[in-house]
Amino acid sequence: MKSTALNHIHHQLGAKMVPFAGYEMPVSYTGVNEEHETVRQHLGVFDVSHMGEFFVEGKEALNLVQKVTTNDASTLVDGQAQYTCMPNETGGIVDDLIIYKFNAEKFMMVVNASNIEKDWNWINSHNSFDAKLSDLSDAYSLLAIQGPKAVEAMQSISPLDLSEIKFYHFEVGEFAGAQDVIISATGYTGSGGFEIYFKNKDAEQIWSAVLEAGKDFGIQPIGLAARDTLRLEMGMCLYGNDIDETTSPIEAKLGWITKFTKDFINAEALKQEKEEGPSRKLIAFEVIEKGIPRHGYDVLNTEGEAIGHVTSGTMSPSLKKAIGMGYVKTEYAKFGTEILIQIRKKQVKAVIVKPPFYKA
Repeated sequence: MKSTALNHIHHQLGAKMVPFAGYEMPVSYTGVNEEHETVRQHLGVFDVSHMGEFFVEGKEALNLVQKVTTNDASTLVDGQAQYTCMPNETGGIVDDLIIYKFNAEKFMMVVNASNIEKDWNWINSHNSFDAKLSDLSDAYSLLAIQGPKAVEAMQSISPLDLSEIKFYHFEVGEFAGAQDVIISATGYTGSGGFEIYFKNKDAEQIWSAVLEAGKDFGIQPIGLAARDTLRLEMGMCLYGNDIDETTSPIEAKLGWITKFTKDFINAEALKQEKEEGPSRKLIAFEVIEKGIPRHGYDVLNTEGEAIGHVTSGTMSPSLKKAIGMGYVKTEYAKFGTEILIQIRKKQVKAVIVKPPFYKA
């Protein structure tokens, strides 16, 4: 099992450690609800160094990015990031990822930890361009500094004006005494903040400086369990749960990152699916009765007939109600539709709602 550069610190802090995507990762420190609320109200720091970083460089770097992803990276300006996905050739999704544009001949692709090897092989297999690929996943660490106090708290450790970094944009510069840090106004929580990428050798220095700078703002280290409840409250997809090799971006309501103004892998089939309409759609729902939905539970119509399945579910720490996401037949996917979730032997009422569940 792999370890991040900060693994020993998580052990020192008494984190509950679990295997995740081939790494030993902190799932919680003080408890998921407390950590969740810390991020919503104040500030939290996540070690997410297990994520993968691929660099694409060369004259035709953009051509390769455009070929393997659904969103239109040609619209990016230098210093801008973009959420996108890589479609496979059978209507599913290889992975969802974020593209960072440094300049016309340099991009970074940040991929999910569990998919690093698969994604690397996939992108390379489609690289018929004058583009060089580098997998620097093992050389980089990544911290997500998330919460409404992030800008104010972190400004003391960077000469850059952090308040000037717009959402889904980034700067490269000094942070916590380290050079060439990628400071990105992105995140997976819906509470604002940054994701910062840096070399492993700077990990301990940056971790310590972040906690010190955030001390007066209520900062706490946060584990993967709260990361999951935070993203679910925002209706954000988790690869392996809500999207995978068998779910299309059209079904997953990712049409907004699927641009048919360019050519990409399996574009024609996905365009046809969009025009004809998918047979099922990803929905968000709130549970009306007592019970917590979990991945794999059946979704039924009010007559008790199976119409789909739950992909993600939890008790929302912010809303104090059970929420979830899942796929249902398209005719049942309208907002306000009442459905049933099969929770063990009980059928529990729920209603389809428009995400995000949590609105700041």
